[in-house]
Amino acid sequence: MPSRLLIVFVLVVLALLHAYLGWRLLPALGLSTGGVWLGGVLLALSFLLMPAALAAPRMRRKRLADVFGWAGMLAMGLFSSLLVLSLLRDLLLFFVALAGGSSAALTQDSAWGVLLLALLASGSGFLNARRTARVVSVDVPISGLPEALEGFTIAQISDLHVGPTIKRDYLKRIVRRVNELHPDLIAVTGDLADGGVPELAEHTAPLADLLARYGAYFVTGNHDHYSGAEAWIAEVERLGLTVLMNEHVVLDHRGAALVVAGVTDYDAHHIDPDRRSDPHAAIAGAPSEAVAVLLAHQPRSAPLAAKAGFALVLSGHTHGGQFWPWNFFVPLQQPFTAGLHRLDELWVYVSRGTGYWGPPKRFGAPSEITLLRLGRGALSSGEAGAGAAESCRCG
Repeated sequence: MPSRLLIVFVLVVLALLHAYLGWRLLPALGLSTGGVWLGGVLLALSFLLMPAALAAPRMRRKRLADVFGWAGMLAMGLFSSLLVLSLLRDLLLFFVALAGGSSAALTQDSAWGVLLLALLASGSGFLNARRTARVVSVDVPISGLPEALEGFTIAQISDLHVGPTIKRDYLKRIVRRVNELHPDLIAVTGDLADGGVPELAEHTAPLADLLARYGAYFVTGNHDHYSGAEAWIAEVERLGLTVLMNEHVVLDHRGAALVVAGVTDYDAHHIDPDRRSDPHAAIAGAPSEAVAVLLAHQPRSAPLAAKAGFALVLSGHTHGGQFWPWNFFVPLQQPFTAGLHRLDELWVYVSRGTGYWGPPKRFGAPSEITLLRLGRGALSSGEAGAGAAESCRCG
């Protein structure tokens, strides 16, 4: 749990950012005194609702928790856009003033522009987040792939984040669409839930209906560890999925071996020292000649996976940035943001996520269910970048 000092610090920063919005936008909109007061009240509500939404899963009354969860997360999404656009507006006004072109009309028009663009981004982002994730088809050419494994399909779902605004019905739609793909194998690459098993078990229950020839496999994400990894591991296993914790299974597909391995989250050791992510341990004892696929929540696992001898890594975690402009910040922490990439002899696929975290908002980073098909062949080093970009076919 965060320390009280950290919580106070975050709340102070959040209050100051809301005050900044009030200071920069409300007077510039040209509102009446009553309009300015109403805007101030709405900003105060936004400030109060955001921490209330994060605390909602611990509320005893489910209906009240849902109300606070939805209201706070919607406020968070709108606040984020207002803040970014307000900063850009101030930057624009600064340069215009330097050029001697500042005017009262520009100040007012730009303030209204910020408000309208923030509402538009939040509204369209909400619709994109709440629709059932589209299916993205990806062909992965693997050097030395046995002929028997050509066309082997893996359906990947990731970052479902069942919690304040993602519930049972949302997950049922995802499971239904995955099953319609008739995959050979299903990979669930972490961040299943934002909350404990007692509160969310009824909402993750649809995972029991996942169907694939060789079953469904799960690895933990950082949010699963925040929410109590051991309890979620037991619950996921109860639902019929195979949990891979620095271990692997060997599948026999038409006489050819395929190694499917999984690691704990890259940062799991910060919460539980015994759960350190280890791709080398995950593949230890596997047939050396077999093609090996690793499920790893964070793309940061890729360099170690390459050294361990894997052919393909399936990751998530980044959400593709989820909504603009956060996609520009993902590379500060992760080697890849989204899509298919090449790292030496290793292919890395990073899902944009099937759900979303926090605000029900996706803008410029659509959610996805990924259907990966293994193929024979390889790209030369000079072709890898182009091949990675062209190999994704959205359907």
